[in-house]
Amino acid sequence: MQRIPIIDRGRGPEFAGTRITIYNLLPFFLAGWDPSKIATLYRVSAADVLAMMDYFEQHKEEVLAVHARIEARIARGNPPEVEAIRALGKAKLQALRVELARKRQLEANGEGNHL
Repeated sequence: MQRIPIIDRGRGPEFAGTRITIYNLLPFFLAGWDPSKIATLYRVSAADVLAMMDYFEQHKEEVLAVHARIEARIARGNPPEVEAIRALGKAKLQALRVELARKRQLEANGEGNHL
């Protein structure tokens, strides 16, 4: 089996033809997972995982620095304007669920639309 090349399209080092970046695999590397188990989880070969592990070892400081920035961004959460949009969407979704439940109840009682 031929190894998948490691490329960088701007999202960090990743397996070519996939969206699997080193940052997806890093928590497993740091936790000491067996490469074959990581490979099974991501449906790549163990050789591919070992190649990414080797890349990590060769670029450890840079990868860990970017990973720390990613984790810090996640910890900050969304800005207020994004949370406002999410809240509005959540309210609309809940209203649709209530309406759908009402229509289903009417149909169950034989009071729905009849053609």
